[in-house]
This record gives sequence, C-alpha cells and structure tokens, in this order.
Amino acid sequence: MTVLETSLPDALVIEPRVFGDERGFFLERYHADRYAAAGIPATFVQDNHSRSPRGILRGLHFQKEHPQGKLVEVARGQIWDVIVDVRLGSPAFGQWEGVELSEDNHRQLWVPPGFAHGFCVTSDVADVFYKCTDVYRPDDEGGIAWDDPDLGIEWPVADPVLSAKDQTYPRLQDLEAADLPQVS
Repeated sequence: MTVLETSLPDALVIEPRVFGDERGFFLERYHADRYAAAGIPATFVQDNHSRSPRGILRGLHFQKEHPQGKLVEVARGQIWDVIVDVRLGSPAFGQWEGVELSEDNHRQLWVPPGFAHGFCVTSDVADVFYKCTDVYRPDDEGGIAWDDPDLGIEWPVADPVLSAKDQTYPRLQDLEAADLPQVS
C-alpha cells in the first residue's frame, strides 16, 4: 500500500495495492499491523455503511467529547470527501482537505479524531463504508455548515440535497470552545 500525506496533520490517504486480472480484482482493505506502521494505530469499534444518490451531501459532522477517527472508502460510485481540522490548538485549525474516493481508485481517507467530516456524491449512487474508532453518540454530535464562507470548501455540487439537521449547523466561528474537540 502507498500512504500519502495530506496538507492536514495526521490525515492520510491510503492507496492499497490492487491485484487485477480478467476475473476482477483483489485488494487488502485493512491490516492492523500495516496501518499502525503507516501512522494509523487505531482500534476500530464500529463499521458504518451509507448509500446515497447523486447530489446528496452529508456533513460536516464531528463528535465533541468522544472524537471518532474514521477510515473512509467507497465500494460503489464516487464521492468528494472533505475533512476540516476542528481541534482547538491545532496549527491547522479551520483548514480543509478534499479527496476523491471511488470504486475505481480504491483510495481510503484516514480522518483523525477531532476532524469534521462530510462528503457529497458525484456518481449516480455511492456506497460509502467507514470504520470508526469510537461508537456514535447522538448527544455528542456537532457540526459545521457545509457552506461556511470562512472555510471556503470547494464542493463539486452547487445545490446539494441536505438532511434537516445538516441545514441547521452554524459556521465554525460561531461554535463555542466547549463544543469543539481538543488536540490530544
């Protein structure tokens, strides 16, 4: 596997080795020792799967007191995956990175604990899988407006479809320090 650093500290893009022939392909999705050696010494406790049609945007979500690290990949379709460093005290606080994940490029994105995460679907449909380092706690969820002008995220959709909850999130600058993860 190839590990690529992003512009944000601790966030990584993983490109697994893909072995293909006329029968299809094989790849190793996760190997604890190899991922730990690459800087992802995570213990995953929850796996999630979402399916969404084109134009859906999910996010930007984070957990406040129990931050989740996430290893995100796409089994079908294509997404534009975005992370924002919202860890108080981080030198990259408020900076974002976007990565295309697809069934064709087989890339994974390591989202460190304390980052906000969201994605939009750019194919007809996308199945997104992600492993989490902590369980989801609805009462601990926070979020940032997907279109926060201070962040300036370059989404590939102009008018995405959002959940009611995602439509209500504030700008990053309007969040209280107590509502943001701390750098550990």
